[in-house]
Amino acid sequence: MPEGTAAMFGGHSTNGRVLVVDDETDVRKVVRMTLEKSGYDVIEAEDGEQAIQEINKGENPLMLDCIISDIRMPKINGVEAINYFKQNYPHVPLIVLTGFPDTEMATGFMKQGIVDYLVKPVEKQKLTTAVAKAMEQREINRL
Repeated sequence: MPEGTAAMFGGHSTNGRVLVVDDETDVRKVVRMTLEKSGYDVIEAEDGEQAIQEINKGENPLMLDCIISDIRMPKINGVEAINYFKQNYPHVPLIVLTGFPDTEMATGFMKQGIVDYLVKPVEKQKLTTAVAKAMEQREINRL
């Protein structure tokens, strides 16, 4: 389907499916609204544990094109969740979204192949650019 055609079919996304993992409801809401306006399907989880359950529920693992994860969360934190995703879903690009920037941590994540390290409150343009970059990386990973 050509870009822009999705709107004619009830607004169903053709750009990809993004999992947003953040314990702050408002952050998830803003990220979801921003990405849905850009044509992405968005699934939300309030912590790493819920994100892992979301991906693994049902017969088949959830097909994802990108995961955006906070770092500081209750139960399973972002670092543990990201390690789980990298191990079990290595083809899914990851973006870190945090309210507590840490240069050392950012460098470590980038070395692990994280697509981007964004700081809250994230600008809408930075967010959509990072997700678009993740989608390109996903295409490369499929080759």
